[in-house]
Order: sequence, then structure tokens, then C-alpha cells
Amino acid sequence: MKSHYSPAIFSSFTTLIAAESTRVGGVSPVPFSSLNLGINTADEVANVDENRRRFFSDIGAGSFQFASSHQIHGTAVLHATEPGRFDGYDALITNRPNLLIGVTVADCVPILLYDHRHQAVGAVHAGWRGTVGGIVTKTLEAMQAQFSTLPEDCYGYIGTCIDECAFEVGPEVAEQFLPAFKRADHNSGKSYIDLKAANLQLLTDFGVPENQISISPFSTVLNNDLYFSYRAEGGHTGRMLAVIGIKQ
Repeated sequence: MKSHYSPAIFSSFTTLIAAESTRVGGVSPVPFSSLNLGINTADEVANVDENRRRFFSDIGAGSFQFASSHQIHGTAVLHATEPGRFDGYDALITNRPNLLIGVTVADCVPILLYDHRHQAVGAVHAGWRGTVGGIVTKTLEAMQAQFSTLPEDCYGYIGTCIDECAFEVGPEVAEQFLPAFKRADHNSGKSYIDLKAANLQLLTDFGVPENQISISPFSTVLNNDLYFSYRAEGGHTGRMLAVIGIKQ
């Protein structure tokens, strides 16, 4: 496995860079082994800086500027026009060439969006709160307002996250999801939530054609050798980046 996974749904677009990192190919020691891209971890800053340099170089974005945010599990969307690390946003959109936007994840769902007509992109961090709050819908609405994006022009990738079989929640979380996206275990009283399916429904409800959406075949828990999982590793782990941007 390489340092990143490039979604095939975007492969025909030569002006686009889109990728999510794996945990492979970095310099960080245990428990961040090895390609930890998360700033808000106890890993050494120099390790994260080197890991990010390697990742950006590997995906062909070594000369790009980068915009991201300190995420708060909310639904605020930033229209990024310059590089930097902002605060309080869980999604970013841009149409500026050579500006990569991205979100950090370690179980939550990364969602990448591309409007091929208007050459605009979005990167979304959707945990269960963001999913319930419809952050991917709010991101598409922001793209519509800023760039005149139409759903039929959009392509989407629902990235690697904690899968339904591992995402056990209590009733206070389960009750916020529609029956189609949860499975009850009557023995334990717990429920299991399918974040990928819930976000797919939000995308198609907005009007994005289902044949223009792909879903990661990987799981942060089941494929923990390749991806960081906050839950599976007890919170002591690294972070992946999911990024997208337009080439000049």
C-alpha cells in the first residue's frame, strides 16, 4: 500500500488532485506509526512536517499551498481563498488553482467534492454530529452560492472511516439517525451506525447522481494496519489527511 489512495471516480480529470493518506511511509514512531499527518497529536512537530512533505510530494502537490482548519465537529464551511490553518470549520471549499484544501480524520468520514463545470472543490469532515447536521449538504449549498455549482456537475468521494460493523453507539446517538442507517443489537442495547450510507443519502438527496459518487472500500478499524483509528487504538494514534485541489 502506498502513502495515499487516489479515488478512481476522479481519475479522468487531469486538472484535479484528490487523495487520502494512509498510515504507510512516514517517519513517526509508535503509536503514530508511521505517516501521521495530524498537527493536534503528541507526535513531534518535525515528524508531522516531514510526513506532510512526503505526502504532498507523493500526490504531485509539492508546490501547492494548503488550507485546513481546526475541526470542531460542527457544520461551518469556509470559503478558502488563501493558505493557512483556520479555526472552527469542518468543511472547506475553493476554486483557487494550486490551493489544496483538506480535512484530518481517524474514524470520521472524509468527503471530497468536485464541480467539473466550474472547477471548484470541497473537502468535508463528517463525524456522526456532522452527518446528522448535514454538513455535506451545507458544503454543496455553499458551493452553489459561491461558484454556481449544480448537483449534476458534481462528483463525490466518501472516504475511509469507521464502518458500520465497528461503529457501536448508545441510544442517545442512535435516535438521531434514520432507521435505514442503524442496526440494533438487542442483546447489548447498542446500535451500529452506517456513516457512509447516511452521507451517500445526503449527496443523492441534493441531486448528485449516484453514478458520480464512489465510496471507499476500506475501514479504519478493519484495515487498521493501513489507516489510523481513534476508536480501535484508544485515542493514541495519528491522523490521515483527505485533500483536493485544482491544478493551475
